[in-house]
Amino acid sequence: MTSTSRLRASRFILASLLPALLAGGAMAQEAGLQPVDRIAAVVNEDVILRNELDRAVANIRAQYADRANQLPPTDVLERQVLERLVLLRLQIARATDSGINATDEDLERAVQGVAQQNGMTTDQLRSRLAQDGLSFTDFRNSLREEIITQKLRQSFAQGRINVSEAEVDAALAGASANAGQQYHLAHILVGTPDGASPEQIATALKKIEGVKSLIDRGEMNFAAAAVRYSDSPNALEGGDLGWRSLSEIPAAFASAIQQLQTGEVLGPIRGPSGFQLLQMIGTRDQAAAQGGKVTQFSARQILVKIDDKTNDAAAKAKADTLAARLAGGADFAKLAGESSDDTTTRSRGGDLGWFGADAFGTTFGMQVAALADGQTSAPFKADGGWVIVQRTGTREITAGDDNMRAQVRETIGRRKLEEEWNRFLREMRGEAYVDVRDAQGKSTRPDLPETPKERPKMDVDDRPEGSHSAF
Repeated sequence: MTSTSRLRASRFILASLLPALLAGGAMAQEAGLQPVDRIAAVVNEDVILRNELDRAVANIRAQYADRANQLPPTDVLERQVLERLVLLRLQIARATDSGINATDEDLERAVQGVAQQNGMTTDQLRSRLAQDGLSFTDFRNSLREEIITQKLRQSFAQGRINVSEAEVDAALAGASANAGQQYHLAHILVGTPDGASPEQIATALKKIEGVKSLIDRGEMNFAAAAVRYSDSPNALEGGDLGWRSLSEIPAAFASAIQQLQTGEVLGPIRGPSGFQLLQMIGTRDQAAAQGGKVTQFSARQILVKIDDKTNDAAAKAKADTLAARLAGGADFAKLAGESSDDTTTRSRGGDLGWFGADAFGTTFGMQVAALADGQTSAPFKADGGWVIVQRTGTREITAGDDNMRAQVRETIGRRKLEEEWNRFLREMRGEAYVDVRDAQGKSTRPDLPETPKERPKMDVDDRPEGSHSAF
């Protein structure tokens, strides 16, 4: 699976989780759980309620119903799930502050997509949710949050991710006989905070060596150990990192990974987030796996140029106004014909035809790749001005030499975005005020020490350590 198809498969995550959501609802009913409006955590100016945490934990338990022994103790599981909810709250708040939201059109398209991917009509989906005790309103709200976080990531990518021709040349020059291989990897992370002390580093190393020992002795398989001990956000997926080509793996790990046999574990390895163990789940030939295919997109665009007559602020304001008209139901092709500054495509309603992910630059390609067919982006800044894109289709074509650079550029860009996004999440988590409450709703934050009256109090930064992510 290419990085583009992986990203495409990740859209509307709730579609793949629907069976677990339904099972989780049934489990909650059978257990006789009742909503309790105690606070589980305070996140800046927002709160996570205990019944939200209970529902999320029930969903995870439903996913692991046939392998419950892989789950960590209840307190650890709740901590992992709560951390996910905290990160989600922080992303939603950041998106709101940035003016990012999900329109009713976005939400309706997402609901229809979930229903179709599960072989249902929208009415059947609504009925199925009701039968299993799940609120359709809660389901729509969850989808809304998913859409907003996707848009936040798209916005984050603007201007940050650039892949130079020199980087592509270097990657192609360094290609070896097995450069077409893809590697299915999993990892376990024992995180260390930024600026970790020698004692914190030693403690983390001791912990991950202990985890490795459990795996080596056969007392626990890798996936179960990841669920129980990993600090990574994908711990509850057994640390699964999916299929990756060498271009999508940091150079520090790439050479060692090529030497691994299926099932073999590498590490501990010190990385920017802490200590990691990597397991080789399997390998495959990329061309064979794809049938020699690469992804192309079709899309329409509206361009608002930045020039001597229109500065950046004015161009953005015009793009925002056009985006509001689209959200209000305006026809994209008609609006492009009336308002786009791209004289080449304006006469055909902004139609760009079929193109590869890198045809119009890395930022443009990543924005298009992050959309679903039929979905319209928020305005973003690209070469020459502010752009609104509507993706109209996706297809797979036979790969050839002409597509090699595009593939390499795309995978390098995806790796860079992942690294930058994970760093952004860690920083956002580290800067946040998070007060985790116990089952009775009592704060678990340590009390500040008393200070003599004649001396001013010093600020104490006792915030939790930042969350950690994949390499």
